[in-house]
Amino acid sequence: MRIERVTDAAVVHRAADLFDDPPLADATAKFLAAPGHHLLLAFDGDRAVGMITGVEMTHPDKGTEMFVYELGVAPHARLRGIGTALVEALAGIARERGCYGMWVGTEQDNEAAQRTYRRAGAAEEKPFLLLAWDVT
Repeated sequence: MRIERVTDAAVVHRAADLFDDPPLADATAKFLAAPGHHLLLAFDGDRAVGMITGVEMTHPDKGTEMFVYELGVAPHARLRGIGTALVEALAGIARERGCYGMWVGTEQDNEAAQRTYRRAGAAEEKPFLLLAWDVT
């Protein structure tokens, strides 16, 4: 397995089955062009078997941290350490970019995600309430 940072939209679209929905052309181009946005793919040979996206977020009184936006591993490739390797690779980018931390949110019943994040060194923080707006 090898992990690569992706900057080519065509590569993202060839890995569409790793995302919740097919990647949108405009959104993919915008994500890949934005400084501080990172998309990594894990490959088994020439086939993408996992992906992770991260977004650097900067606040005036805190500095920059990495938000793990999404992690996905193909069903046939799970339980082989690919998710953990992707999280660790993104954490390496966060360190290189001077981030003071990295964080992720996941559903309380998503035990597989929680195991992956803990295996990659994450520690559970105090629970919080998530509030969201639909602005469409």
